[in-house]
Parts: sequence; structure tokens; C-alpha cells
Amino acid sequence: MSSDFLPFTRPSIDEATIAAVGDVLRSGWITSGPKVQAFEAALSTYCGGRPVRAFNSGTATLEVALRLAGVGAGDTVITTPLTWVATANVILEVGATPILIDVDPLTRNIDLDRIEAAITASTKAIIPVDLAGLPVDRDRLYALADRCGLRVIEDAAQSLGASWNGRPIGGAFGQGRGFVSFSFHANKNLTTSEGGALVLPEDIDPALCERLRLQGVKRFPDGGMDVDVLGGKFNLTDIAAAIGLGQLPNLAAFTARRRELARRYFAALDPKLGLDLPMADFENSNWHMFQPLLPRGTDRGRFIVAMKDKGIGVGVHYPALHLFSLYRALGFGEGDFPQAEDIGRRTITLPLFPAMQDGDIDRVCSALAATLSELA
Repeated sequence: MSSDFLPFTRPSIDEATIAAVGDVLRSGWITSGPKVQAFEAALSTYCGGRPVRAFNSGTATLEVALRLAGVGAGDTVITTPLTWVATANVILEVGATPILIDVDPLTRNIDLDRIEAAITASTKAIIPVDLAGLPVDRDRLYALADRCGLRVIEDAAQSLGASWNGRPIGGAFGQGRGFVSFSFHANKNLTTSEGGALVLPEDIDPALCERLRLQGVKRFPDGGMDVDVLGGKFNLTDIAAAIGLGQLPNLAAFTARRRELARRYFAALDPKLGLDLPMADFENSNWHMFQPLLPRGTDRGRFIVAMKDKGIGVGVHYPALHLFSLYRALGFGEGDFPQAEDIGRRTITLPLFPAMQDGDIDRVCSALAATLSELA
């Protein structure tokens, strides 16, 4: 492996943020406390004043959103097969049934044209996913949800910093009906190392969200407590929140740089290579990932190994989840969602993170072209 290995992602954490983490460690208060409250307040400001609560993962935010929406046994929830498996797993966790809808091959997001036909009396919510940071059409999404009386739980794990028609994801859309779930995993555009946040609609009590986040506990001024709902252990630490507070002011710059790098990929990749490139959206997408599809017939495993040997890290995000054993056991199988299956088999994630240099893109594209030639 090359000594100057280029990973497919790397967080950008400045010295001031590292120092802030040290301050938290020295403070004696390292679990949920003042830094979490400050981070939630900053996220709320970013989201136009909507209530925001921080969690220890984006998966936890999705599960709690489903519980707050009243989704449980006997209910169905519509989502996409082309996402990290957590999106569907949380539906099973609350006792509901996932209904999968194939993707639009252009956006690679859930095909909005197919949703209404899948809605039944048991359908309670839709979980759309902004794959690679490209938002689902929020206008059409919420028009459909309003018409059909469904909750929306936006899986915006990858789209913090993105927008739809000039309006930031997490802000103006769905205040009356929609939840927005963000992830701050280490590979996200804003990281807390691990973590997430849930933006709440106006009819949901933030105090109930907080109780579901921490064992259902309700505390009283006299020091007493009660547990009136079944909660989990999903709270964020002040250590993680300190990282988030250092990251958030840089989000706009991170997004701008990602867009610059994505433009360079489009300019540098030779059309003759036979790649299917992602949708070239530089207004809405935050370019969380850059994901071409390999030419059909390319051995992806050999491709990844060959790129690694050239010092280039390549990811796979994501295989179509309905082909995992857990979901095959639920009755899903080959051929159910042909668009998602085709994309899932051919997708690769190329390096893209703010600290990359322009020359890194050229290096990746040169290695990619050489590797495809070797495998032909």
C-alpha cells in the first residue's frame, strides 16, 4: 500500500476543537450537560428555530422519531432499499413492517412516483433518504404526505448543509408533519465522532423526546422522578457536543469545498471510461459522497483491491438492503427492486473530503482509469 494513502473520507477537526474537547475533559463534566445544550441551541438556530435534540447516533434519532410518531406493531412504514440498513432496521425495532419502494435511477433516491400506490390503511409514515447528500424533492414529498395524512421522517443523515430550492434541509420543510434526522458519524460532513440530532415538528413535545432519549425518566424539582414511557439510552456526551460546536461554524465552508471537488471530478473523469456518474447537482446537494457506477461486468472486489494497491481508498455505499439475509428472511428477494439492485452492485465511493487538494482528484481519476484498463 502507498505511504500516502488517500482514504475515501477523513474528518476535518481543527486545533481549537481539539482544545475544546480537552477543556471538557478537564471540567469534570463529560456526559450530557452544558455543551450538549449549547450544541442543541446552535443546531436549532441553524434549523430556523425548530426544536432540536441531540442523540448518540442517527440510528437512535430515527427510532425515537418513529416512537414519537406513534408507529408500532401492525403499522407499515415506506422507505427505500438503497440506504444504510439502519433506516429499515429501526422500523423493525419498533415492531412495524418496512415497505420498500425502488429508486429513481437519476437521483438514486426513493421514486416518489411509486409511493402512493403502496400506501394502505396501515401506512403511518414515510422515511425518505437523501442518498449521498442529494435531497429528495421536499415539495413533492410533503404534498404527498399532507394529501395522504402520513408522517415524514426525513433520513437526512447525509444531507446536513444541503438545501432544496434555496431552503436548508432541517429548516422550513415539514414543520407541522415532519421529523428530520441527522447523523454526525465520523464520515459525515459534520461530525461529533458518533452522534445525531432530531429536529421535531411543532406538535411534538420536546420533553417527551428527552424522556425517550434517556430511559423514560421524568424528573421533578424536589429531586423525585418517575418513568412514564419506555425509553432507551441514547444521550450524547459533552465531549461529542464540543466537537460538534467546533464543526458547525465550518459547515458552509465544508460544503462549498465539497462542491468544488465534485465539479473537478466531473471535469477530470473521461466519459470513455463507461462510468455512470451521479446527478450533477451543485445547488442542492452537499456532496457528502461522490459515487460513480462501475461499467457493468466490472469485478468490483478486484477494482477496490487494485485501487487500494495504488494508494486510493474506495467505499461501497450501499448494497441494496433487501438482499441481506435478514430481509430475505422477511420475504424480499432478487428482482424486487431492479434499479436499487443495479446501483447497489455497481456503486463505488471515491475519496471526497474538504482537506483534499485539487491534485488528489487528478490522482484518483488517473488511478481509476488505469485500474479499469487493467481489469478490462
